[in-house]
Amino acid sequence: MIGSERFRTHVCADTSDGEGQQVRLAGWVHRRRDHGGVVFIDLRDRSGIVQLVFHPEQAEAHVAAGHLSPEDVLSVTGTIVKRSAETVNDRIPTGRVEVAVDAVEMLSEADPMPFPVEDESVEVSEEVRLTHRYVDLRRSRGLRALELRSRISSAIRGSLEGNGFLDVETPMLTRSTPEGARDFLVPSRLHQGSWYALPQSPQLFKQLLMVGGIERYYQIARCFRDEDLRADRQPEFTQVDVEASFVEPEQVYGVVEDFIVAAGAEAGHAFIAPFARMGWEEAIRRFGSDRPDLRYAFEIQDWSEQALKTDFAVFKKTVEGEGVIRALVVPGGGAEFSRKDGDDLVAEAQSLGAKGLVWVVVTEDGSLRSPVAKFLEGLDADLGASAGDLIAMVADEEMVASTVLGSLRARFPTRYRMEPEAEWAMSWITDFPLVDWNADEKRWDSTHHPFTAPKPEHLEMLESDTAAVRADAYDLVINGVEVGGGSIRIHDRDVQQRVFELIGVGPEEAEEKFSFLLQALKLGAPPHGGFALGLDRLVMLLAGEDSIREVMAFPKTATGSDPLTGAPAPVDTAQLDELAVESVAPEPEPEA
Repeated sequence: MIGSERFRTHVCADTSDGEGQQVRLAGWVHRRRDHGGVVFIDLRDRSGIVQLVFHPEQAEAHVAAGHLSPEDVLSVTGTIVKRSAETVNDRIPTGRVEVAVDAVEMLSEADPMPFPVEDESVEVSEEVRLTHRYVDLRRSRGLRALELRSRISSAIRGSLEGNGFLDVETPMLTRSTPEGARDFLVPSRLHQGSWYALPQSPQLFKQLLMVGGIERYYQIARCFRDEDLRADRQPEFTQVDVEASFVEPEQVYGVVEDFIVAAGAEAGHAFIAPFARMGWEEAIRRFGSDRPDLRYAFEIQDWSEQALKTDFAVFKKTVEGEGVIRALVVPGGGAEFSRKDGDDLVAEAQSLGAKGLVWVVVTEDGSLRSPVAKFLEGLDADLGASAGDLIAMVADEEMVASTVLGSLRARFPTRYRMEPEAEWAMSWITDFPLVDWNADEKRWDSTHHPFTAPKPEHLEMLESDTAAVRADAYDLVINGVEVGGGSIRIHDRDVQQRVFELIGVGPEEAEEKFSFLLQALKLGAPPHGGFALGLDRLVMLLAGEDSIREVMAFPKTATGSDPLTGAPAPVDTAQLDELAVESVAPEPEPEA
């Protein structure tokens, strides 16, 4: 990272142990201080910061230092000298030395910054930071995130290549296929009226690579999905894509765990494989979610049988109607819990799909406080609740009760300042349903995608007991975040056709959209399976960030726009004419 000696012979970090050495450095003015004639400049480059000192004896350099502004770009020559004991700065690696400057060359003057680079405690809106992202990246938070991302990518590549995987690129311009999200479409100038689609994932191509005999493929691939955004979702994102032939799930787990352990090591975390395993049904029953945060041990409990013995009509009627009573004990959640908090919690549960919620606080004297406390004697003992705990209960259909409490469970640790029992918790979630019933469309939809193989022992039930069929699919969850997922793929053409028919894709539609895949499956397709991991999400977790935008060089905002470049933006009419595309302005919204 040296560059031309015209600008520098060393980077700032190299000065820490070079006392007496003549050096040339280049970088940005991080901070300037004038101490009674002697001027101090903190010079910053990617490697770190070093203090420059300008003495009046070096008149030309000293005068130049008096005119420097934050973020000016300099090249300086000088000598590394030891700081006096009282001026040592142990907060930076170069804090025991400074560079006495002999000469300064201004390389680029900076106008006043849109926000301070040197003081990261200053709050800056995301819109402003992303508009000036190149300035934001000068701050240590952005720089360190990209450095970590680079190291993690390198570690993943090394792990996969050490396991015999080939890095193979797949096309960015392909045809639109149904994969669960909206495609970004690209019009073709040469084939007017026809469109390419940007890949949601390299799914079909990596399967074709297996048919092609590659056997072990990987790619750190750019993917595109036109869907609503959130903190861990962007319209374009990066995926670690893996596929292998002649494997079952256990082999895929091993490959993925190897590169997760390697990635963790780059961030200073010693992860231990193998990771925990949990079936989908168990995850829903115990945690109400297929991405449970296992750093927190509290679980959903069943109180249905006990409810039948109470005089609480709502609970009894629910259980007699084949519903359930599910309960969640929140450690310490009742310590400052008010009646208004209870009303708010009921409203929150209703917004998540429950008909209502019953809350109970175990008081310091062991009694129960709740609008329906008189019906719930012994509840705390049944559920193992202690003084100061909050109990949240939902009476409903089993899936509704579980998922509502699961959503609340994900929110409670932050709300009630709960301490995790572990820093990291990894788990494979396995045995997902192959398909879900779409009540609105009156059809089955693929839970993952239509190329996911049913478990071999469930093939005979595909049409006769569809809801019970489980997929050879798996997700990896870290600290409650689904970082990736995969499956064993269908390699038998007849099974693929059966699955297509199950989800309403008839022979003609299948042939139209997937003829290349169906043809390949007739020409010697090996058993194969794979995995796709969201690199942005993994780096976000390892960097301790809450949003993937913080670990991407040039992210979009929550609305999918780029304030730096102004994208998306209108294009010239001539460009549209060339593509035989017409731009239609949206209808104005009617006045209220």
